[in-house]
Amino acid sequence: MTNANSREGSTSLLRIEGEMTIYRAFELKQALLAELEESAVVEVNLAGVTELDTAGVQLLMLARKSAQAGQRELRLAALSPAVVEVLELLGLATYFGAPLIVPSRSA
Repeated sequence: MTNANSREGSTSLLRIEGEMTIYRAFELKQALLAELEESAVVEVNLAGVTELDTAGVQLLMLARKSAQAGQRELRLAALSPAVVEVLELLGLATYFGAPLIVPSRSA
């Protein structure tokens, strides 16, 4: 994971690269939840995600629920083809739909 965090006001930018699979779930969970604790808005750039399995999907769902519980905002940005394919396959595109999925502000 490339953790390119930069804060603009109370928005945190987190870039995830490589696999979002069971093998990295613990590491990614810690990073996502830490960002949600520190920022009112967390934008997660998923452009570099090469593989997404059910553990990765569960992690995104956990992050969304944690954000809602903490009255925070989670935005998924710049989804890679791998992420789009899995979310569409599982019928979760609307679950993470607008305004959660936004164009990336960071390239």
